[in-house]
Amino acid sequence: METTCGIIFDVDGVIADTEGANARASTKVFSDMFGVEGVKREDFEEGIGRGAAEYIRAAARVHGLSLSDKQVEEATRARQENFLRILEKEPLEPFPGVSEIISAALARNYITVAIATSSNRDKSTAVLESAGIPYKKLIYVTGDDVTRKKPDPELFLTAARRMGVPPKYCVVIEDSPDGVKAALSAGCKCIAVTNTAAAGRLSGAHLVVSSLSRVCVERIIELIPGGD
Repeated sequence: METTCGIIFDVDGVIADTEGANARASTKVFSDMFGVEGVKREDFEEGIGRGAAEYIRAAARVHGLSLSDKQVEEATRARQENFLRILEKEPLEPFPGVSEIISAALARNYITVAIATSSNRDKSTAVLESAGIPYKKLIYVTGDDVTRKKPDPELFLTAARRMGVPPKYCVVIEDSPDGVKAALSAGCKCIAVTNTAAAGRLSGAHLVVSSLSRVCVERIIELIPGGD
């Protein structure tokens, strides 16, 4: 492989299983702040991958709540506090295959690795540290660095630019339909892992797998033009 290429990892649902903690942290917000009980994990589904505000708004719509921007801001702040408390008690394990892919990629001088997530830096850093991901060695882009969230491609275009790699030579690893749309809109190749959504909802990806343990760096590079 002569061309420098990039591998871009989403965080929530790709690096580690954070969705359970996200939902628990958020259902507590609905109970504590809005007096709404019975909020379920699936109530947040439409907001997955779109950032904390849309995550809260998704469940609010399900339960018929019309929240002001200020209420959403307060709810997302409380959600993050709840989430970080959960992580303190329940450290995360990276999904199978994640650490292996990152280590193998870093060992190759023609591959640049990035983290690109809609989450803010404080929350995503807590996830990466809990899961033991060497993020300080990687290009790192968060929702704090962009103005538009997925399915807009800005996040992945920013990551590609910071890596110094054209999007067509980047492979994004995602777990949500909006993440897949953002990757494709950016002009990247995309591998989708069914940690969060069913395979049928991720069908736009170039490759859909049940686990990243089924993917090696060589298979990722094959998706890039000239990478076989």
